[in-house]
Amino acid sequence: MQEEKLELVQEWDKVFPKSDAVDHCKVTFHNRFGITLAADLYKPKDAAAPLPALAVCGPFGAVKEQASGLYAQTMAERGYLALAFDPSFTGESGGQPRRVSSPDINTEDFSAAVDYLICRDDVDAERIGIIGICGWGGIAINAAAIDTRIKATVASTSYVMTRVATKGYFDSEDSAEARMQQRRAMNDQRAIDYANGDYLRAGGVIDPLPEDAPQFVKDYYDYYKTPRGFHERSGNSTDGWNLTSNLSWLNTNLLQFAGEIENAVMVLHGENAHSRYMGEGAFELLNGDNKELVIVPGASHCDLYDGGGKNAIPFDAIEAFFAKNMA
Repeated sequence: MQEEKLELVQEWDKVFPKSDAVDHCKVTFHNRFGITLAADLYKPKDAAAPLPALAVCGPFGAVKEQASGLYAQTMAERGYLALAFDPSFTGESGGQPRRVSSPDINTEDFSAAVDYLICRDDVDAERIGIIGICGWGGIAINAAAIDTRIKATVASTSYVMTRVATKGYFDSEDSAEARMQQRRAMNDQRAIDYANGDYLRAGGVIDPLPEDAPQFVKDYYDYYKTPRGFHERSGNSTDGWNLTSNLSWLNTNLLQFAGEIENAVMVLHGENAHSRYMGEGAFELLNGDNKELVIVPGASHCDLYDGGGKNAIPFDAIEAFFAKNMA
């Protein structure tokens, strides 16, 4: 099929420094819904092909210039061809309207990245894995449950978006009444959006930050709203998702078939991450001996976005996991 022509920024505009040990370029690929996706491809310099490969995405509401790009570049330094991509409707990727999410389409985005990697001459098609960060951790596990070509999956500082949508943070709004209130509000908004010919945005990370904000909101602010992680194309840094974006997540069990995954899965979380319960809940659904749960001492949720200034991302463990399960 003919891909949509995307206007891609060519200069380095990441929130992390460029590595001298890695070659970098922009690439595009398409998913089976016909949406063209934009990606940064990181490849170790002077590496002998074919290489093991990784597709990386997340956090939810972020762009490839943030955490996913850092993960991809770092894994390229360790010998992997790594693809950090913007999901459909987000960042430099195609799709209309902008800033909308979908359990189906976003899961497909991972499989489309696998399609692209398999078709590259410099990739070993039998050694492909994925990394999902934050909300893309749950999506990564969902992709692993449907795509048998994915040999190993890392869900880092994982959110399960269907759990947050249907039960609220810390499962504090887990009731039919609370869900119905959400449905009514979002469906009312649909009609308003249609009449206006545009989509109201939910807003990114709150700014200015209230003094009484929960610690995890302060952590988000410290990443998305400061030079540490701010990026103009990131919804979390700016105006957020479409207000109605959660509708499809309200009606989906993202991890329904997680227990049927045959290939390896690592669930990675910070000891002090507010989201830890979601990652550990996902881990409990996995079966078999090829699963790993790694808890990083002293780390928060956002520490696993960029290390939190203390090298909190356990890249040695991630590298060992992929080496073992993609041999």
